Amino acid sequence: MKKIFLGLLLSFVMLFAAIDFNKASKQELMNIKGIGEKKAQSIIDYRKKNKINSVDDLQKIKGFGEKLVNKIKKSTKS
Repeated sequence: MKKIFLGLLLSFVMLFAAIDFNKASKQELMNIKGIGEKKAQSIIDYRKKNKINSVDDLQKIKGFGEKLVNKIKKSTKS
């Protein structure tokens, strides 16, 4: 049982560590601490015309300040 739990936990951690902001679904984005439905949609709208090369690029989106971007960096370990 412990092995299954640890395997699931590791998979969960790896999912967030490897998030691709250019391809992630709205639900995947909403699973990141600090991103709700509105911010997830803002990311999706932004990436239709712009490529997101790093978490820092999120600051170019209205509503994403330095403090929030730093919080996202910590939760995604990018």
